[in-house]
Amino acid sequence: MSSNKSGIFSKHNILIGIAVFIIILYLMPYFILGEDTHIREHDNLDSNIVWYKLLAESGQIFTLTDTRLPNVINGLPRSTLPSGLDGMVWLYVLFAPMTAYTIGQTIMRFAAFFGMYLLLKRHIIRREKYQLIVVGASLAFAMLPYWPSGMLSIAGLPLALHLFLTIKKRGKDTPWYYWLTLLLIPFFSNFVLTFVFFLAIMGVIWLMDWIRSKRPNWIFLIAIASMTAIYVVKNYLLIFSMFLDDGFVSHREEMNLGHNSFQRSVELSFENFLFDHTHDLSEHIWVIVPVIGIAFIAAALRKLNGKLLLGLFLFNFAISVWYAFWYWEGWRIVKDNFSVANTFNFARIHFFDPAIWYVCFALALVILWKSFRYGKVIAVSLLVIQCGILFNLNEESKYSAFGRTTFQEFYSEELFDEVQEYIGMEPSAYRVVSIGMHPTIAQYNGFFTLDTYNNSFPLEYKHAFREVIEGELEKNPGLERYFDTWGGRLYIYVGEHGEDYMFTKEREEEGAIEELNINTDALKALGGDYILSAVPIQNSEALGLELEKTFEHKDSPWRIRLYAVE
Repeated sequence: MSSNKSGIFSKHNILIGIAVFIIILYLMPYFILGEDTHIREHDNLDSNIVWYKLLAESGQIFTLTDTRLPNVINGLPRSTLPSGLDGMVWLYVLFAPMTAYTIGQTIMRFAAFFGMYLLLKRHIIRREKYQLIVVGASLAFAMLPYWPSGMLSIAGLPLALHLFLTIKKRGKDTPWYYWLTLLLIPFFSNFVLTFVFFLAIMGVIWLMDWIRSKRPNWIFLIAIASMTAIYVVKNYLLIFSMFLDDGFVSHREEMNLGHNSFQRSVELSFENFLFDHTHDLSEHIWVIVPVIGIAFIAAALRKLNGKLLLGLFLFNFAISVWYAFWYWEGWRIVKDNFSVANTFNFARIHFFDPAIWYVCFALALVILWKSFRYGKVIAVSLLVIQCGILFNLNEESKYSAFGRTTFQEFYSEELFDEVQEYIGMEPSAYRVVSIGMHPTIAQYNGFFTLDTYNNSFPLEYKHAFREVIEGELEKNPGLERYFDTWGGRLYIYVGEHGEDYMFTKEREEEGAIEELNINTDALKALGGDYILSAVPIQNSEALGLELEKTFEHKDSPWRIRLYAVE
């Protein structure tokens, strides 16, 4: 008996060891290439990385009042940036940005693997014979192309569910390290992104359990309350600024999302169900969906229990419908009368999709294993195929194939140092805006910018900035609608560029502007002194812009034209 257990344990260790080795290989480009790694641009290089860096260097990590950071839009409210109790912030305090990013990726991947492994192994697929499926599905989940700054917001959901289910079952006998892990997760995850929904669901489970058993599970409730309390403390400044301070009115008050027709909402339901959102990609369409379909047929023919698989599959579809119809014009009556429906995105529950898809994948593979003569071989082969697909979607492989810039190329520190040297003043003494590239590039390099990309900023500033770009917005109704109804990107928009913000040397002729229509008086009123443009502005003199110098560097993809606002 003891020998048998030892053999199983050893076999499990080998499988887990192989999975860990593959995850390490997946992460190797970050450790080997460093700043020469190709990484995601959208909602990453163009925003979050710079937010963490700015905050780490601001001296305002902890503050009891909603102070302003002068580097951005003449004073960005501190409450619009991540909390000082956010673990990712402290990685950027302690390490260089790319090192912090690499550590964050490592934490995310291993938390995803072990969280999904424990959830499947302890609560869903307990039989030892299916250990290959448990490890394989967990490995696949760990290699998903997660939104990097989400950290454990999506990748950590299986781990959190495992912890709560264990506490629910074991009560006061739950080991102390379960509680410690539960209380650490909030420091590496986002409450409003996913965990507000997760904790609400845990609350519903607690209530249903109380109704069914007639006995409240106080330990389980304490776990829910404890995690919620930590999120509240972590986000103290945001809560204070929203409910107790009259500091500023956010631009989110004028957000006006949700004008899709019924037909478009139905289409979006299926689009999200099959392909997911850019922030929670599951890569499930080619392997997982067909496998689940075959599993349903096999379960019906062989009279196997597929209730959990069917329930989770339908729940995921319901999430997609909810996500899509949140933007349906039929919700206007609610959104127009209750500001919280505009300022808070209740559709974000769709971030549960990846975890549910991979639990479904594991359950479907178990059914195939049971149903076919060579079921084990089929299940293992499908796991290998899915893991192979995901391994090749690591950031270095994916974005180098797309011809994107590396971390070092994107920010091009040496090039922007030359620009600062030429200007010859302290960056705090002048203000810049960017054209043909993201303004966070200038922010990363220490410039004080009037343009930005942030989740929230003063509505008054948005109105003032709109005067600068009004002429360009009028050229492009889609761009005008994009700015007016959402407006998180305060960019010097160019009508013909649309939402294309990356004009490197190779594309500068394509992006050359014949007639830029911006209000330079309004720009000067905001304090604008210079424009950093990645493309030539052919009517610069008519606008009162003087081209002072063009900068380029052999290792940079940018050619920067420095225009002075006269």
